[in-house]
Amino acid sequence: MLLAVVEYIREDGSNPYRTWFDSLDPQAAAKVATAVLRLEMGNTSRVKWIGTIGECRIDWGPGYRIYLARDGNALIVLLGGGTKRRQQGDIRRAEALFSEYKARKAAIARTESKR
Repeated sequence: MLLAVVEYIREDGSNPYRTWFDSLDPQAAAKVATAVLRLEMGNTSRVKWIGTIGECRIDWGPGYRIYLARDGNALIVLLGGGTKRRQQGDIRRAEALFSEYKARKAAIARTESKR
């Protein structure tokens, strides 16, 4: 099953995942891009779920992580990334970003239902 994988863009236009990805060296970026492609193909075998947040583990270098969440059955939202060293803080940040995402989505749905 193919999955839609999107990067979360905050209300202010910032993109936490892209900011992190753009800071990676070319080799690390290639590993991360490959992991995202696997997610798009429906391969979530490298994802460990911590509540509503998924942590896609890349066993290379310092132990890169991609933080994500599911929105329904066919959509994955990329929230950010990091390494094993900053794991707990990165998970908390991803949880906050996903809460923000869900609140914005609910607000948009309320606005559209009033039309």
